[in-house]
Amino acid sequence: MKLLLAEDEVELSNALVVILKHSGYTVDAVYNGIDALDYASVGEYDGLILDIMMPGMSGTDVLKNLRAKGISSPALFLTAKSEVEDRIRGLDLGADDYLTKPFDMGELLARIRAMTRRRSTFTPADLSFGDLTLNRSSCELSTPGHDAVRLSAREFQMMEMLLDPPGRVISVDNFLDRIWTDGEADSDVVWVYISNLRKKLKQLDSAASIRSTRGLGYSIVLSKEEK
Repeated sequence: MKLLLAEDEVELSNALVVILKHSGYTVDAVYNGIDALDYASVGEYDGLILDIMMPGMSGTDVLKNLRAKGISSPALFLTAKSEVEDRIRGLDLGADDYLTKPFDMGELLARIRAMTRRRSTFTPADLSFGDLTLNRSSCELSTPGHDAVRLSAREFQMMEMLLDPPGRVISVDNFLDRIWTDGEADSDVVWVYISNLRKKLKQLDSAASIRSTRGLGYSIVLSKEEK
């Protein structure tokens, strides 16, 4: 599982990264709220660990912006504050949990496990966008009036990233980090898979298409136009 850790105390962040990686997680670490928002907006994370008091942007403002964009990655707040009002504000903004510093690492790991399990429990069976539906159980893509097409494992993973949520631009590096974890693929491989997915969308006569944004990546849009 892949986590984003946003903590401005560098020594604490380094210690958390070591422990989380030792526990089997992949971790991206950032040290301010602006970077946290940027990473979480374009990355695909199974969980977010956000310090509330950070330079640039507070953890609560980061989460508020992410939820407004439709990004539903589960989030855990870390903070030195212990007031009830802070807990309530964090939970009202869509946080899944709240842990006050100093904390026990065993408790943090237990809360991360619980947070990511809850996401799995409530993951919808289908992802939809316009006339397009991706069935997560069968790995099939379909539109009304057409036979569903089955996707390969990596095609499915790419389409899932594009649709959760739709409209978000996903970089080539993001695809590579998430899907080709062995490091043996490059941007040409991503392009081939994108090309295959575009052909299948045309086969389904879908109103959705995969758009390329130069220098940024790919997104799925309700348009026949491909750039």
